[in-house]
Amino acid sequence: MFDELQQMEVFPTAVDLKRIDPSLNMRRFYRMSVQPDLFGGVSLVREWGRIGYRGQMLVEQHDDEGRAVNALMKLSATKKRRGYRLLEGPHTKD
Repeated sequence: MFDELQQMEVFPTAVDLKRIDPSLNMRRFYRMSVQPDLFGGVSLVREWGRIGYRGQMLVEQHDDEGRAVNALMKLSATKKRRGYRLLEGPHTKD
């Protein structure tokens, strides 16, 4: 059958994006993760800002994990169209 690693790639629960453009002095990050909350729902936690500085955070409440993952994937696609790229690994440094 399928192993868990393949399933995680199809429906990601965390995405780390970056956008670096030296000509515009732009070094930004955008991080999203799906996390359970204390009341049986699921939250989409979004963090963004300039690389190397504290950014901003927004927590969106969703009824179930499927809706939170759909929101994550939709936002990820929007950010990719705007020039953000996936980080190569969990410990990538610039």
